[in-house]
Amino acid sequence: QAAAVLVKSKDELRTGALLRMAECLTEDLELILDANQKDLVAAAKTGMAQAMMDRLALTPARVNGMAQGLRETAALPDPLGETLWEDKRPNGLRIRRVSIPLGVIALIFEARPNVVSDAAGICLRAGNACILRGGKEAIRSNLAITLSLQKALEEVGLPKDGVQLVENTNRESADAMMRLSDYVDVLIPRGGPELIRRVVEHASV
Repeated sequence: QAAAVLVKSKDELRTGALLRMAECLTEDLELILDANQKDLVAAAKTGMAQAMMDRLALTPARVNGMAQGLRETAALPDPLGETLWEDKRPNGLRIRRVSIPLGVIALIFEARPNVVSDAAGICLRAGNACILRGGKEAIRSNLAITLSLQKALEEVGLPKDGVQLVENTNRESADAMMRLSDYVDVLIPRGGPELIRRVVEHASV
């Protein structure tokens, strides 16, 4: 339902949403950092490697960088309605290939919380709804970021469900997402070889 609204949305509205999303991230900085700290404490108890802890950690600079990324995405030219190819047939028929939204994009990723805002921003810029499914290590951070982005969408008059987060982080939820061919138009795995292999083996999207 959110995708059906976004596909008809004007460029100015989507751009405004991205700018407001950037503002909400900075306004909700403390909430996001508090959630991230809880993720870090939980991860440390599991013996997570320091390199992974560094990827998981958010700082004021990293959150501000996420906000800046949204502003830069908003500044990009509207990707929709562009004529990619055009031809005139001998009988006079004109054929054009025009860029349009894909629909619902599902993204499965691992421990980097900044992926939430990056993916949501890129999807929204092109008029798509997104369903995000991150790893359990970053669930509190991902949820805090998602709530901030959803608040921005509602404030500008777009459906908050244009950005959704799967809160169930067990393996079964990821496998279920890979098979939602009636609802998901594109599935993107972002992670290591094991994740890619599971998507190749189980996805029907």
